[in-house]
Amino acid sequence: MADFKDAHIVEIPVDEEHQQKHNTISAIQHHPLMEISRSPGHLLLLKLWQREEDLFARRISAKETRIDSIKREIFQLCFFFFLFHALFLTILFTSSLDRAHACSNWWVPSILSVSTSLLMICLVQVKICRYWKVWGQLQRERGENRALTRCIQELRMKGASFDLSKEPQIGRRMKSSSVEIKWKPLTWFSQNVLTVCLLCFAGLVFPASKLILCV
Repeated sequence: MADFKDAHIVEIPVDEEHQQKHNTISAIQHHPLMEISRSPGHLLLLKLWQREEDLFARRISAKETRIDSIKREIFQLCFFFFLFHALFLTILFTSSLDRAHACSNWWVPSILSVSTSLLMICLVQVKICRYWKVWGQLQRERGENRALTRCIQELRMKGASFDLSKEPQIGRRMKSSSVEIKWKPLTWFSQNVLTVCLLCFAGLVFPASKLILCV
């Protein structure tokens, strides 16, 4: 009996444990994602933006693939351009053995060279214009996608307090008209430097026919 009298009763702090559970449940209930799930407007907006983000990702991937394809096409055209001139110059050197007959008709290979060169350069320029057009579209969609991603992150962080009237804003750097006019020729040259190089090469090959056949 003495043992029972001396025994101590240990009290378990149920209030503290209950308080921790209550705080955890309260934190979960007030989590932004839980607030979004209880708000039909915010939930619908989140789903719409996530769907639009997925569409952006698909379009960006398709345009990146298109750009790679255009690059390969430009490379192939340049390869055929230089291959043609290599064969053309080889034939000229072979024909130069009979200078008396070949020199009188030097303008025929020159016209053939210029005509073929201009045709291939035009094809290259078309591909280059298409490349920069797709590249511009890709940059715009990347910018719109980044703006949309920021809005989705903000919505997930704010929850029901997020303003439903807010729309993704695309940040654009403001440039003065004088700077744009000043650098526009340089921008054009940097985008079409390949075409300029091909034209210069074709211009150098044009008098080569007379030099090789008549000199």
